[in-house]
Formats: sequence, C-alpha cells, structure tokens
Amino acid sequence: MFTPRTVASAHCDLPCGIYDPAQARIEAESVKAICEKYQANQDPEFRTRALIIKEQRSELVKHHLWVLWTDYFKPPHFEKYPQLHSLFNEATKLAGAAGAKGSADPAKAEELLGKIEEISKIFWETKQA
Repeated sequence: MFTPRTVASAHCDLPCGIYDPAQARIEAESVKAICEKYQANQDPEFRTRALIIKEQRSELVKHHLWVLWTDYFKPPHFEKYPQLHSLFNEATKLAGAAGAKGSADPAKAEELLGKIEEISKIFWETKQA
C-alpha cells in the first residue's frame, strides 16, 4: 500500500540547470579586482574595507566551489576526470587563507581564476554528455 509505484532517480538535487561555475568565477574576479585596487591605494580606511570585502568574496568562491564539488559532480565524473578532486582542493585552498583570502596579491587571485576555468571546462563537458 505504501510502496511507491514509480521510482525516479536524478543526477543531482534539482534539475542541473541550477549549477554553474560562473558563480565562483564572478566572485573570484571580484577578489582579483579588489586586490588590484588595494595595491593601488594607500589609504588605510580604504585598504581595511577592501580586505574585509575580499575575504567575504573569497568565502563565496569557496561556497560555490563546494556546492559544485559535493552536489553536482558524482562518482562517474570523478572516474572520468580523476584530477577533479585535486582541482577542487587546490581551488578552495587558493580561495582560502593560503591563497586569495590570506593575500592581497592579484597573482594569487589570477591563479584561482585559472583553477576555476579548469573546473568549468570539465563541468561543461559533463553537461553536454
């Protein structure tokens, strides 16, 4: 009586259209722009505000990456793309204290953008499969 008559399965929590690495990229671009503005301005109040905002944006980058890593990508993806786990690990570290969050160096933010681009390429390959 309570047994379902139809069993459905899905690749992800909701239709896949909700996931997009562009969210992480946009926040990472903000981090890079803030780093550049920070380097170009010597006003202490401005620099303090810039660091606070940069850290908030870095946290958002990590959040968006973690959502992709834990909710979108599934075991078959990790089998086909064995570098995915290390890409996400490296990208989240670059967004964290060891990278863009802990540094005001635009080069660190650029490195982060590079990792996000690698993840994005794999993401879009999986979307077309």
